[in-house]
Amino acid sequence: MRKIAIYGKGGIGKSTTTQNTVAGLAEIGRKIMVVGCDPKADSTRLLLHGLAQRTVLDTLRDEGEDLDLDDVMKVGFKNTSCVESGGPEPGVGCAGRGIITSINLLEQLGAYDDDKQLDYVFYDVLGDVVCGGFAMPIRDGKAEEVYIVCSGEMMAMYAANNICKSIHKFGKVGAVRLGGLICNSRKVDNESKMIEEFAKKLGTQMVHFVPRDNVVQHAEINRRTVIDYMPDHAQADEYRTLASKIDNNTMFVVPTPLSIQELEDLLVSFDIMN
Repeated sequence: MRKIAIYGKGGIGKSTTTQNTVAGLAEIGRKIMVVGCDPKADSTRLLLHGLAQRTVLDTLRDEGEDLDLDDVMKVGFKNTSCVESGGPEPGVGCAGRGIITSINLLEQLGAYDDDKQLDYVFYDVLGDVVCGGFAMPIRDGKAEEVYIVCSGEMMAMYAANNICKSIHKFGKVGAVRLGGLICNSRKVDNESKMIEEFAKKLGTQMVHFVPRDNVVQHAEINRRTVIDYMPDHAQADEYRTLASKIDNNTMFVVPTPLSIQELEDLLVSFDIMN
C-alpha cells in the first residue's frame, strides 16, 4: 500500500488535482482511500458527486466513539473509499487535532488493514504550512510519498519551497520522501520550464504539467472529476497521464530547499520583462 500526501499552497488546486488523479488511478483498477485533511471537507466532493460527506469530527460529536467504519466512510467514483476529517468551528480550535483524531480512528476501525487490499491512501492536506495538522501525516509516518501541487506564481513556489523544508526535516529521520512537483498551470510566462528548473534545484522532478482548461471548472460545477464528466476530453487524458506517472514513479528524494535568495534569483531569471 502506497501512502501519499498531496501538499501545496492554499487555493492552488490540491483537492481538484487529487480527486482527478485518484479518478485516473481508479479507472485502471487501483483500490484507493482518500482522506480529506482540511476543515472545509471538500476533498471528496467530486468523487462523491457532491454528496455532503459527514466528517469524522461531526460524527464523533453527534454519536460518540462507538462507531463503525461505514459511519465515517462513503464509497465514491469506481469504488473509491472517501473520508473527511473535518475540523473545529471557524476561529476555534486546531485543524491538526481533527486530522490526528481521524487517522487514529480509521486505524482503530481497520480502514488500513490488509483485508481492505488498498493500493493507495491519499491524504489531501490543508495548505497552512505552519499548522501542526499540516505536518502530521509526514511527521507520524502516515504518509511516505509527498507530491507538491504548485504553479509558476511566486507565492505558490514559496509555499512549495517551505513544504520541502518540512520534508527535508522529517525525511532525515523517517521514511517520508518527495515524489515530485505537479504544476497546475496558471498560464504564467515560461511556467513549465521554470518549474522544471525549480524541481531540478530541489533535487526532484516535475512529475507532470497540467494545462489550464475551463472544463475543470465545468466538471466541478457538475460535481464530477473531468474523467467522470467528460471522459473523452483532452484534459481527462492529462489527468490519466498524471495518474500513470505517479503509479510508475520510482524517484523519491529528500529535497534540498532553496534559500530565499536562490528562489528569488530563479524567479527573476525566468521573468520575460528582464
